[in-house]
Amino acid sequence: MSLGALMEEKRRATTSSSSSQVHMSNDIDWQMLDKSRFFFLGAALFSGVSTALYPIVVLKTRQQVSPTRVSCANISLAIARLEGLKGFYKGFGTSLLGTIPARALYMTALEITKSSVGQATVRLGLSDTTSLAVANGAAGLTSAVAAQTVWTPIDVVSQRLMVQGDVSLSKHLPGVMNSCRYRNGFDAFRKILYTDGPRGFYRGFGISILTYAPSNAVWWASYSLAQKSIWSRYKHSYNHKEDAGGSVVVQALSAATASGCSALVTMPVDTIKTRLQVLDAEENGRRRAMTVMQSVKSLMKEGGVGACYRGLGPRWVSMSMSATTMITTYEFLKRLATKKQK
Repeated sequence: MSLGALMEEKRRATTSSSSSQVHMSNDIDWQMLDKSRFFFLGAALFSGVSTALYPIVVLKTRQQVSPTRVSCANISLAIARLEGLKGFYKGFGTSLLGTIPARALYMTALEITKSSVGQATVRLGLSDTTSLAVANGAAGLTSAVAAQTVWTPIDVVSQRLMVQGDVSLSKHLPGVMNSCRYRNGFDAFRKILYTDGPRGFYRGFGISILTYAPSNAVWWASYSLAQKSIWSRYKHSYNHKEDAGGSVVVQALSAATASGCSALVTMPVDTIKTRLQVLDAEENGRRRAMTVMQSVKSLMKEGGVGACYRGLGPRWVSMSMSATTMITTYEFLKRLATKKQK
């Protein structure tokens, strides 16, 4: 029996004894989905979301590797003046190419884990709220780990392209800015492989897992709890009836709530990760990959703890907008890909 069926059965059993039952939209389980349609539509929908939000990611990345505090407005003006519109989309082709397999892995791991863990928690007799939180938290953890195996190499290449051409970085960080010049993503891939070997594509992989795995676990658990809480306040207005507009509003508010705390808590680790992937260290005239300690020391020297939060503004906006659009698109996608009932 699927998680959705188990939850529905449990809801029916408790409805007669509880007139204040909180009505939430029925969960669409992994077994209910047409997989080919799910992945095809998912690739199209999430590519559109990535295209719209990519300039914010570029601003965040440049702020994180900047040796001084620079506002988003100044960075935006500099990019527009010196690089034009294409400056906001440096590395986009590489990023988009990697988004498709990374998203596929993410969604597969998310749905399979949520379904299997959810079934186990329901059978153990846990409450709906606890089952949802545990299942979503475990799903967020495993999906993040799965996606990072693909996404980290894409991140390394795309972020190097993002900061290439930044005059302020070249001027202030001559010893640590990567000296290679890349024509495009394929050229960057070839040069990284030549200079650093396969390991070069997994710079910051460990810290990426430390950043995204707990963050995703907390995000999905928080999202499920926030969604249930908001629905409980929403129920009287909708008389326990399913409402598409209300469902989207609740999902968006829940996603934004979960994203704010996640961005704030994981920002320092994300800044260190970005620097590990983009910057080099120089020792005795030789270029080497920057270590975590070197990255931390340079940040402390540049501005203390505050330096770790450079780029918080655009990252917060990016995460909130991305999460809101992602979750509404994701839920919409699952409904589009649901198998027709025979």
